[in-house]
Amino acid sequence: MLNRSMSTFMNAWTAHDYTQYPFATMNAKDYANLQNVYLDAVFKPSLREVDFRQEGWRLERSDASDTTSSWQLKGVVYNEMKGAFSDAGSLFATRAEQQMFPGTTYQYVSGGDPAFIPDLTHEQLVEFHRTRYHPSNARFYSYGNFPLAPQLERVGQVIGTYSRLAPPTVPKDVVAFGEKQVTEFGPVESVGSADKQTKFSVSYLTNDMRNVYETFSMSMFSSLLLNGTSAPMHKALIDSHIGADYSANTGYSPYTRQSSLSVGLQGMADKDIPRVEALISETLAMVGEQGFERRRIDAALASVELAYKHKTADFGLQLMKSVSTGWFHGVDPVEYLKVSDNVARLRADVDRGKYFEGLAGRYFANSSHKLKYVMLADPKHSQKLDQREQEMIQNKLASLSSTELALIDEKNKVLAEEQTKKEDLSMLPTLAISDVAERSARYALDMGVAGDCVPVQWRSTATNGISYFRAINDVREKYPDLLPYTPLFCDALTYLGTQARDMPEIETDIRLHTGGISFSPFVTTDVSHLGHIEAGVSFGSHCLDHHIPSMYALVLELVRETNFDNTHRLRALLNAMSSNMFNDVADSGHLYARRLSASTLTPEMHAQETLNGIAQVKFISDLARLKDLSPVVDKLKQVQDVVFNRMTVRTAVTTNAGSVDDNQAALDSFLASYPQKHDAADASENGNPKSNTKPQEPSGPKFATTSERFFCPLPFATNYAAKSTRTIPYMHPDSVKLQLLAKFLTPNYLHREIRERNGAYGGGASFSALQGVFSFFSYRDPSPLETVKTFARSV
Repeated sequence: MLNRSMSTFMNAWTAHDYTQYPFATMNAKDYANLQNVYLDAVFKPSLREVDFRQEGWRLERSDASDTTSSWQLKGVVYNEMKGAFSDAGSLFATRAEQQMFPGTTYQYVSGGDPAFIPDLTHEQLVEFHRTRYHPSNARFYSYGNFPLAPQLERVGQVIGTYSRLAPPTVPKDVVAFGEKQVTEFGPVESVGSADKQTKFSVSYLTNDMRNVYETFSMSMFSSLLLNGTSAPMHKALIDSHIGADYSANTGYSPYTRQSSLSVGLQGMADKDIPRVEALISETLAMVGEQGFERRRIDAALASVELAYKHKTADFGLQLMKSVSTGWFHGVDPVEYLKVSDNVARLRADVDRGKYFEGLAGRYFANSSHKLKYVMLADPKHSQKLDQREQEMIQNKLASLSSTELALIDEKNKVLAEEQTKKEDLSMLPTLAISDVAERSARYALDMGVAGDCVPVQWRSTATNGISYFRAINDVREKYPDLLPYTPLFCDALTYLGTQARDMPEIETDIRLHTGGISFSPFVTTDVSHLGHIEAGVSFGSHCLDHHIPSMYALVLELVRETNFDNTHRLRALLNAMSSNMFNDVADSGHLYARRLSASTLTPEMHAQETLNGIAQVKFISDLARLKDLSPVVDKLKQVQDVVFNRMTVRTAVTTNAGSVDDNQAALDSFLASYPQKHDAADASENGNPKSNTKPQEPSGPKFATTSERFFCPLPFATNYAAKSTRTIPYMHPDSVKLQLLAKFLTPNYLHREIRERNGAYGGGASFSALQGVFSFFSYRDPSPLETVKTFARSV
């Protein structure tokens, strides 16, 4: 449907105990088309054995033309889950949950454990669909402004032929096991110290998630306990520098029938396990006695209320996710929409006193179901997995006769032939030109000025009582030696605190008055010239209109007064960034591969690799190992001196008509105190002592395009491949043609070759018109070198 639809989203995913098939589009005819296709695919799929062998698993010779070649396990989902289990954090969270819920459906991996996927048969799959994929076991969700009656009519036409049945049930309530400790082994992460590779967590069974108010209360308890620098557990575990960051399973999980709360660390030494366990227990006991500061409670509740007023592009999708788990457990989904009622009830309970203290006592003081889970790093973990896979292959071969092996060879030939067939797509619905509006929606923008000389882009519209502010400081291509420090600089602004106040205090004010303040590196290419870029820092916030002055004041405080000399917190930030970046490579390796492959082609992609690529992962990892952070502090002060300058800033404000004047006044005041200098040699206008070293402007040749090849060995059981080509600027008349080419190549050739034939979980082509780069990529790919050949053949 990719070439027959204007969908803004199409996907499917498996949750803990249900699977969802969501789509989204802004075109009414397209919505009807997609709804019909999705209903047909979910309830009446063909489920052919040849498709099961392609998508699930199969035995196949390494050389299909040689009957003496070795056997291997292949399959899209099999390779996908091998990749998923290569992520050490994800593996830790999965195994801990399995140990937490023995005897229930949650002890199994919903996406499939590679060690057990080859036990599934085609017959079992068909029977599973027959008994579970039935209207009696289904839920239908719609969000948007298209008329509901036609949607329900289409659903009725499909499910009206079914008779109600009682779907098979699975155990979801765990039997309390008291307290136990489990130790297992996982992969080594290449970042961090060799003696700090241990992961540890403590998990507690909490409430029945069908109690909506109790679940809401526990989610707030978890947020107050864990989130942000002011949280008690953050102070106990992260500020102590015992580990790099929270473990991947840390937090409240309301996605199982009986919910749970976990707290742990990753990147720690195994000798520190008793100390961490004691800190977790002591912190929970302290909360049981003292509760949480009232200002932090009010701030957390304010954030919830603002979040439900803040309508993002994927608001409907996120709303669906928030109601789904309870809905499948018999909870009326409307109960989850009564956010204001729950907030008011929680405020009243807190006013009566000892509410959160009561939750702490109920679930943590004398828990009847408590898991202490340890994962130790095994340098030979990957080799052992490979060995087990070979043993699994040999065991399967030993159980098969020569006749059965010959039949497998024949089935593989049939699959290979099937993968080369041209599908008949004429049965699928499609949009005609007449179904598409000739012009897309346009929005009025007003250009103005604030602070005498700073450009402001105004958008006045209905905003649900919220004002949105964004600013960009552009330093062009100056000071390339400072560019790698920009991501750290941006994160430090909301982590270190200022000269006058520590970050926990500031953080509470941010949550009380805004929906958060963010800073991020900014790079973009000139629409007419690939050699010209803007680079700097983008930052912004949003708030309810009565908090407009506070929002601008808080942003200004961070811009001017952040205390970069706070090396204690800076080290904690570096450790967390290093650990999280490495885990992100395992999950999003295709994005890193694309950045790296394009990094020698244009100035922007070179900057993107420096800021967000493998180069940044290595850079932050190296900084985290430094014993003396004073050189890093000096660099961060230089970045501050260079970036924040009223002479190079531009702003944008989106608000309702009645709040334009309030924003104008607050923005004028903000800019009146904003740092102003004509070059970096000017005296620092912020609260920090000026950097001892003047930033050096670049000397020598400008960026030159080169063609390079890269190979990055990583400790994962899967691979990622990419190939990129420099093309043309956005304004070139052929830019649209390249966008269409990428759209055509992915479903018509690359999907078949990379996923269906080669077994990668995903792959395709993309054209970034603003960056002028055409890229190919594969995701969780068992044969990346063959995929690179496929890239070349596609054009």
